[in-house]
Amino acid sequence: MRRREVRRLVGLGLRREFLSDVLQKNPVVDFWEIAPENWIERGYEATYQLDLLRERYPLFCHGLSLSIGSPDPLDEAFILKVKDFLERFNIERYSEHLSYCSAGGHLYDLLPIPFSEEAAEYVAQRVKRVQELIERPLILENVSYYLPAATELSELEFINQVLTTSNCELLLDVNNVFVNSVNHGYDPVAFIKGLPSEKVNYGHIAGHFEEAEDLLIDTHGAPIRPEVFDLLEVSYQHHGPFPVLLERDFNIPPLAELLDEMQAVKKVTQQTEFV
Repeated sequence: MRRREVRRLVGLGLRREFLSDVLQKNPVVDFWEIAPENWIERGYEATYQLDLLRERYPLFCHGLSLSIGSPDPLDEAFILKVKDFLERFNIERYSEHLSYCSAGGHLYDLLPIPFSEEAAEYVAQRVKRVQELIERPLILENVSYYLPAATELSELEFINQVLTTSNCELLLDVNNVFVNSVNHGYDPVAFIKGLPSEKVNYGHIAGHFEEAEDLLIDTHGAPIRPEVFDLLEVSYQHHGPFPVLLERDFNIPPLAELLDEMQAVKKVTQQTEFV
């Protein structure tokens, strides 16, 4: 497969609601994304299921609990478990959230890191240590947030500083860009064009809930809005093609409906021209 075709892959997040259908019917999906926390140390059956999947599909990992911006020390024992998991199942990509979810204990939410020089340097040094442990680039996702913890830097400046200083890579979530652009009043196209193309490893696309005209909630629980499809097209035009994952975490429809929506994403990735 040519490199350009590989970079236009479209995948789905694997959910237990339809895991048995996937194993039995082998739907046409370019890759599956899994959360390592949902599979590590879950015993023989889980290992057997993942072995079946990796024989048929590429697997990407998207973590939930690294908490890269936390004031707590990095959980290096957990990180090494993730490394072993990636190697055991031949998973190349490991992504996480540019946020934190622990501070003296688990917080059960993804909270925004202060947009400051000090926080950017702190996160970058932690990312470097994670990359030393997993022996591959860490891929960080731009996250949605509703109230910034600090605004010494813009969101875009903060992300770019972390990427540059740590030499990590970017998971470009186009829905998060759109949600934040509405909630915080910035131009989403300019934001996407301000990201470094060479750092974009893969992308996410999802739906959201409109609480009000100026307040969107990032739910991953609804179909993709046309404006978000438009931003994916802009992302491809500016950065070139990259693998894209359709996320659906709530109100999960039958697998057949998700596959139809995945085809709509694929239509954008296949038809968009780029420089």
